[in-house]
Amino acid sequence: MREARLRPEFADQYPGLTPGRWEPAARIAEAVLANAMLRQMGEEPLQSRLLDEAHFEFRGSAEVDRPARGERASDTE
Repeated sequence: MREARLRPEFADQYPGLTPGRWEPAARIAEAVLANAMLRQMGEEPLQSRLLDEAHFEFRGSAEVDRPARGERASDTE
């Protein structure tokens, strides 16, 4: 599982996140996206990477365990 933690020096930019605590990157991304949408609705486009690598540290695999095409249980019926 991919994890991320907010660097303490950027904590003021991410209300609701605890700096220095490892959490699932997907959960952090959801929180960052929700906050960005509330603040910037219509003002400017979101950056291509939601979690800025200067603001967050990462660990773990970025790969997501998903079935390959044609390998879903419903495909065998």
